[in-house]
Amino acid sequence: MDMLDFTVFTPEVFKAYILQGLYFSVILTAVATAGGIVFGTALALMRLSGIKALELVAATYVNGMRSIPLLMVLLWFFLMVPLVIGRPIGAELSALITFIAFEAAYFSEIVRAGIQSISRGQVFAGQALGMSYGQNMRLVILPQAFRNMIPVFLTQTIILFQDTSLVYIITAHDMLHGFTVAGNNLSRPRESYILAAIIYFIICFSLSWIVKRVQQKVAIIR
Repeated sequence: MDMLDFTVFTPEVFKAYILQGLYFSVILTAVATAGGIVFGTALALMRLSGIKALELVAATYVNGMRSIPLLMVLLWFFLMVPLVIGRPIGAELSALITFIAFEAAYFSEIVRAGIQSISRGQVFAGQALGMSYGQNMRLVILPQAFRNMIPVFLTQTIILFQDTSLVYIITAHDMLHGFTVAGNNLSRPRESYILAAIIYFIICFSLSWIVKRVQQKVAIIR
């Protein structure tokens, strides 16, 4: 067996192959997090609205998405949507839409739990001031709930970043794809996957440390 040789992975190689993939992974994580929180909040409010039709639609969507592996959703969207609309939409756009739709289900449950963690007294106080349901949520409940949910949001974002490696299956140019191409071109696939694992670990470990610090600060505020 050949000895491992990491010397071929020079800064030029990282710039040529890896940085573009890392950039897409970060963009995908950021956009999916933002979109997931927005749509997830809407789904959570639908489930808590007390309107049976809205509750049923939101619950069906959330439970359905949470019951299917992300990889399957990604493949279905990438392969089936072009058949429906009659043209391909590209791996990167497929990944963005799929991740937003999928993560919305998970962020929805986080938001719903966060809202329900707020004391009912806060709700009654808003109602006593003459606030509507929407005003009460926007001005009283959601600001407190989102502050409590920040650590959980960040933890889910770390998981999301790890999941971005799945877009490799549809040939989107994420960080793992960059390492794979570099390893194949340099005839060093083992080294490329080891380096990829190290980079993923460093990024996720650093983000986990940040989450822990944020959690401590939120605890102090409480």
